[in-house]
Amino acid sequence: MNNTTKLVRWGIIGCGNVTEVKSGPAYQKTEGFIITAVMRRDAEKAADYAKRHSINKYYTNADELINDPEVDAVYIATPPDTHKYYGLKVAEAGKPCCIEKPLAPNYQDCQNIVEAFAAKNIALFVAYYRRSLPHFEQIKKWIDSKTIGDIRHIRWHLSKAANDIDLSGDYNWRTDINIATGGYFDDLASHGLDLFIHYLGPIKEVSGISLNQQGLYTSKDAAVANWLHESGVTGSGSWNFGSFEREDVVEIYGSKGKITFSVFENEPIILKTADGESTHFIEHPENIQLYHVQQMREHLLGNQTHPSSGSTAAHTSWVMDQIIGNPI
Repeated sequence: MNNTTKLVRWGIIGCGNVTEVKSGPAYQKTEGFIITAVMRRDAEKAADYAKRHSINKYYTNADELINDPEVDAVYIATPPDTHKYYGLKVAEAGKPCCIEKPLAPNYQDCQNIVEAFAAKNIALFVAYYRRSLPHFEQIKKWIDSKTIGDIRHIRWHLSKAANDIDLSGDYNWRTDINIATGGYFDDLASHGLDLFIHYLGPIKEVSGISLNQQGLYTSKDAAVANWLHESGVTGSGSWNFGSFEREDVVEIYGSKGKITFSVFENEPIILKTADGESTHFIEHPENIQLYHVQQMREHLLGNQTHPSSGSTAAHTSWVMDQIIGNPI
């Protein structure tokens, strides 16, 4: 794609909560992008979504959306157990695609998706949008410019209490072991691990322990891990989803300073060096995938390489499989 005037018409498969504010409006606010069709199995909900977001068409069948000649590219925003199924169909149709994270429930499925798009030389993006947010890019600038010297270690702790759905026993696909072996780990830890790989490069060694401590659902609810980046930086993480209170703290230790921040809370970043301690705040956009989507447009125009591809997302899934114990 090299025509700057070309309009890219997107179709969305799975217009649920994530598309209401986080992602859907970002496509409509990006110059050269438009959402022309959406798909949801519930016709009433699909029609309502299309009406509220001023979208011309809706479907209850994904194949009809994928093969619609007025749909140039497809955004898959369904639960991860269907990403491979729909992704391979989009690849076969020869259309660029963005898939929600994680790319698939396991590394092998990720590889199958990546290979299908690579075989046709079609762009594949994955919605690890933190790689594109200015808030997190500020941290990367400090790392790359050696503001805190050589990076030695990164540590992350994420915990939260069981929520009402967990305690009720009602069904939640996020804690169904058939969809997400690691439960909230798959849904949440993937964001941070992918970001750390963006900062510090690929991970070459990783080991972990994971289990279900509470017995509230079928997937796992606790994990710890250690890893080694190819760059020589060590890492450690702990994730627990049955703790007393929510905590989300990342610390990057360098030879000349430290950076402290949160993956999920839009809180100030703390930079500590020999010159003292300072705080830096960059507010996220209302539609948090906005920069991610805008960079997809630039990638399709040939102006830049998007930071979150199928290959980078597959590597993140490989790391997660090693921690959770999914077979490779």
